[in-house]
Amino acid sequence: MNLTTLSKHAIPLYGDTGYRGKCPLEAAEAVSFFCQLRAEFPELAKVATHIRNEGKRTKRQGYQHQQEGMNTGASDVIIPVCPPIVMEMKRKDHTLSSISKEQVDYLVAAANGGAFTGVALGAAGAMEMVRAWVAKYGR
Repeated sequence: MNLTTLSKHAIPLYGDTGYRGKCPLEAAEAVSFFCQLRAEFPELAKVATHIRNEGKRTKRQGYQHQQEGMNTGASDVIIPVCPPIVMEMKRKDHTLSSISKEQVDYLVAAANGGAFTGVALGAAGAMEMVRAWVAKYGR
């Protein structure tokens, strides 16, 4: 699924949607985001977590992980505040990323449950999303 289809699901997109070009991989953007989060919002960084939901696994491992609570499509970053911040991170150049139906479904379900949800393009987009939450709900 293309990131530009998010609007029909009412999922906000944070970051520069017009950027095209070289950009770090998602993992590097996550490291950069968490460094910036610790510097600017240390109280949020204390509870923020990156969900490691990607990677190859055998069928047996996949089944075991699901039994243990792994949720296919779970967002990359969850900050358990009120309301919770549920963020899917993608590369700064969104044409180099895609989003799965399961990821969209997870974001929609989280939003329906009252979470502050969105897709962030790179670390800058992630910080933009956190600042939007702070502006709306305070610290």
